[in-house]
Amino acid sequence: MWIRFRKILLLVSITLVYVVADDFKEEIFIKPLPPTNLYVYFQFITQNEETSFEHSHLAPRSLGEIMSRYQVDELHLTLTEGQWRHNKWGYPILDASSGAELYAWFSPSVTDVDTHWRKLSATLSGLFCASLNFIDNFNTVTPQMAMWPMGAIKVNKNVTSQLRYATLPREIVCTENLTPWKKLLPCESSHGFAALLNSRMIHNTNYHSIGVHVRKICKVEDCSEINLEIKQTVALVYDLKIINSLDWSFRKLFGQGLPGPCPLSSSSKIYVDVSSNDTFPFKLNPLPDSVVLSQRGGSDTTLAIYNIIPTNHMINIGAEYGTKDKVLVTIPPPLTFNRYVLGYGKEFGGIVTEIKNNYWAPIDIVLLENAPWWLPIQLSSLRINGEAQSKLVKSLYYSPGRSRQKPYHLELLMRLPSKSTTTITIDFEFVFLKWQEYPPDANHGFYIGSALISANLPTARNYTSLPVTGSTMDSIINASKPWYPAIFRTNGAMVSLPTPDFSMPYNVICLACTVVALAFGPLHNICTKELVLKAVGSPISLRQKIMNLFKKKQD
Repeated sequence: MWIRFRKILLLVSITLVYVVADDFKEEIFIKPLPPTNLYVYFQFITQNEETSFEHSHLAPRSLGEIMSRYQVDELHLTLTEGQWRHNKWGYPILDASSGAELYAWFSPSVTDVDTHWRKLSATLSGLFCASLNFIDNFNTVTPQMAMWPMGAIKVNKNVTSQLRYATLPREIVCTENLTPWKKLLPCESSHGFAALLNSRMIHNTNYHSIGVHVRKICKVEDCSEINLEIKQTVALVYDLKIINSLDWSFRKLFGQGLPGPCPLSSSSKIYVDVSSNDTFPFKLNPLPDSVVLSQRGGSDTTLAIYNIIPTNHMINIGAEYGTKDKVLVTIPPPLTFNRYVLGYGKEFGGIVTEIKNNYWAPIDIVLLENAPWWLPIQLSSLRINGEAQSKLVKSLYYSPGRSRQKPYHLELLMRLPSKSTTTITIDFEFVFLKWQEYPPDANHGFYIGSALISANLPTARNYTSLPVTGSTMDSIINASKPWYPAIFRTNGAMVSLPTPDFSMPYNVICLACTVVALAFGPLHNICTKELVLKAVGSPISLRQKIMNLFKKKQD
């Protein structure tokens, strides 16, 4: 009996060790985007010391098993609807491409990365009810310069060979994706900040994006011990004109107040950026618990912080604006960009990317163009500001595509001069597809994924991203660095490929079916029925038939 009791006590103590090891935090970052927009960013951080996920208390085991089964060191998945306007809104905390975007680093011990990549995308497709199973080699690239891991890795390893990146620009984000996403949270959507994520309200925004980001972080300075961090994010941009008021509150934005923190969270905080209060004054209600001034990279940011504690009533944080008839002039961020398609007809076209450096010093960037196999880009037609040979290009990587097997991949390492606009133009050809390869709405057009722009910004103006080593919003306060890494996504594009008249086969089928239907009846009767002459009484001659006919008329 005593031995059995000791075994039970040992199991309980082991379970308590794992319970203490897990940590969960939830945060909301709110930033007004004058004059009529509001940026709301949710992040839920779960840290787990057990990377094998044999025991899990707060971290989602379904996601952890995927990471361990396919030997994934770092994973980033976003599902986005809408376009982020960098020129007007500045930079988001985490930028995302329209549609579905997935990229992952696999363990160095993985030899067949492509096989693991296909299995990973198919498994995530079932977990999040998305069309990620359409990711294959024909729409996957391996970036060489544009992307870097955010987690703890060994610097002596070739990380680019273990990286895979793919996008599905046609993917639509809906409630079917949000519901399984919320089930990965410790409190799901019943308690905590996730209770505000009402699909009826957040899908009515100008921009909404949900994401899952998994990486390994160092527990100690020498990185001898590693934790697994799972961060779930939601980014929303509201148009205050839709709610018919510049005054915003939780009830207006989400349809309800905040019921309180998640009981399993160790920290629940709300950050409101009140830096625009000097030019576009507003008053927060209720008053924040503290106000912090953050000086980061030559930019001053004032943050109002709310520490959410358990309460018996709904929490409704809002802002009331004083003067509402001001016209504001927005200051553009250091780096802005635009992308559009050239050409006419159905033979040749071109993709143009304009990048503007608004800073007084040069900025180094990496531009990644990922063209699908049905849109072959011609490297010989590459022009930088109209020149075939430009001194702005420091390094170039090009991987030609192959029909129905791999996309076209182009990366440019460039140094943008100060106060300048750089135009990158590359031509492409239209190809003819097989009739089975056209989507159901082929005349709507074909979407091209966003281009990636990686930059080391010399200033933190309009920059709200977390440091590489940071996990919570506290890490951005007074976090000045020599440079600030960022990866931006340009706006997508759409082209119209040569499309056959799909109504003609329909007409031919209808006509053929009509002819067959009309001919089938008589042919069937002739082939199946037998004509038999049946004699009734004595035979009547033709003369007698005519005489009988006249008799009937006289009667």
